Amino acid sequence: MSQTKEVRVRFAPSPTGYLHIGGARTAIYNYLFAKAMGGTFYLRIEDTDRKRYNEAALKDLLRDLKWLGLNWDEGPEVGGNFGPYFQSDRLEIYGNAAQELIDKGHAYHCFCTEERLQTLEHGYDRHCRELASEEVQAKIASGEKFVIRFKSPIEGTTKFSDYLRGEIETPNKDLDDLVLLKRDKFPTYHLASVVDDHYMRTSHVLRGDEWISSTPKHILLYAAFGWETPVFCHLPVILAQGGGKLSKRKGAASVGDFRELGYLPHALVNFLSLLGWNPGGDREVMSLDEMINSFTLDRIHPKAVAFDEKKLEWMNGQQIRLLPDSYFAEELEKLWGENSQKKCLSIASLLKPRLKFFNENYISELKEMSKYFFIAPQKIEDEKAKAKYWKTESPELLGKVEHELGKIPIENFDIKNIETAFMTVCTGDIKLGDVAQATRLVVSGVGAGPGLWEILEILGKEECLKRIGQGLC
Repeated sequence: MSQTKEVRVRFAPSPTGYLHIGGARTAIYNYLFAKAMGGTFYLRIEDTDRKRYNEAALKDLLRDLKWLGLNWDEGPEVGGNFGPYFQSDRLEIYGNAAQELIDKGHAYHCFCTEERLQTLEHGYDRHCRELASEEVQAKIASGEKFVIRFKSPIEGTTKFSDYLRGEIETPNKDLDDLVLLKRDKFPTYHLASVVDDHYMRTSHVLRGDEWISSTPKHILLYAAFGWETPVFCHLPVILAQGGGKLSKRKGAASVGDFRELGYLPHALVNFLSLLGWNPGGDREVMSLDEMINSFTLDRIHPKAVAFDEKKLEWMNGQQIRLLPDSYFAEELEKLWGENSQKKCLSIASLLKPRLKFFNENYISELKEMSKYFFIAPQKIEDEKAKAKYWKTESPELLGKVEHELGKIPIENFDIKNIETAFMTVCTGDIKLGDVAQATRLVVSGVGAGPGLWEILEILGKEECLKRIGQGLC
């Protein structure tokens, strides 16, 4: 995509609740697009609705964005880092903008009380639209409270071109005279968003498709100010797996939910990026650089997409596999007081693919899965596997395994030679499955786990023979 000006995009949430998965996907697309185009990604907190403002929600929002790795490129400096822009710090700018529209004849003072507005059945009736300037000044002088409303055109249509959906046209008769500045002098979303996008030189507005109905109002505001409009790109909605809105009632719906469940941040970013965007080909598991290098707006599909938590679980497992073995090896060393880094690295490589989540419980899961590498089982703990795999002939088979493994020189006790030893045992009617399962039961105490040859190699010849010998008793 060719551009004639710098790409500048923003994520502009309201701090009123948790960071929803849909909002996170919007932030991700803005971030990827900025990085792909060598542009700027900034964060703007739209906190002008003071009744719904939530300080805890703001802290959670900033934490979740940083956890996802979506670091913004500019903003007021806070402790050596960039902070977000806050709309509540820019009230004078919005007040001046509203006055500019009044001076140009595109806005007016409205003195209607809340009580009157509640009696109207079909929206605001433009009661104050044509008040004489003398009457307006008299009301202001007498202390009457007012809002400032936009003077929307009544006839004709307003058109805009959405990057994904093409031209969208709205009859002006369907648009109300929206409030620009409230009684408390705070701006509404519509005024603040347009003013900030202009002064912050936003080139593209990537936001959820729930904002499509607001865009004609914003187009009219840009025209009233005489400003150039950004490129609008409304993103597809994310639905719950069974249809309908994705919400906490239907399971996890926020970034915080998935963090606590043990999902890796990059797994969530990778998964969400593919909800509506196709990088080309059949790629799914991607690094951040790969996503950036492949990202274009052209590959976003406007159709709604379902959130598949099973696919996310799979993606999380794939990303865990990409973590360095050393991370898990260090945990194993601490868990078991093991001094052999080589042994722990080998165990980590085997067990890592078996981990699905990475929450506070994963350490205990890792300990449970790895314990037989460090402590010989005293009995076959897996009773279900024992009933299925331990047979009358198992002791005899183990005797043959012990004999063949004993022939392997200790320095050559590796996967290749271990496999050869087992194949030697399996002659005539003796099945490899019977031999391997019996061996696994006495060596590990359980009926499932990583590859048996790998387990035996890590344990070493002496320990293997010791455990198999005990299993014969």
